[in-house]
Amino acid sequence: MSARAATDPIEVARLIVTTLNLDLRPEAIAPDAPLFGEGLGLDSIDALELTLAISREYGLELRSDEARNRQVFASLASLTAYIDETRTR
Repeated sequence: MSARAATDPIEVARLIVTTLNLDLRPEAIAPDAPLFGEGLGLDSIDALELTLAISREYGLELRSDEARNRQVFASLASLTAYIDETRTR
């Protein structure tokens, strides 16, 4: 069985931009910049839409009551790392 390649942060950024119809290039999302609040300014509705898209794309389940959601969605880098840890596709 071959090891899965690491998830490309630009691929995840592209999913964020496309899913949320953001008016910016995926490359413009800094890996360590906050996704919510002062960063990209995402809100709870964005989080729900993004969660569904990530679940479909990567075959993983994200629950709204997951204790580490704030950490997972803190930045592009942390979200990409979480996807790498848990993805099934």
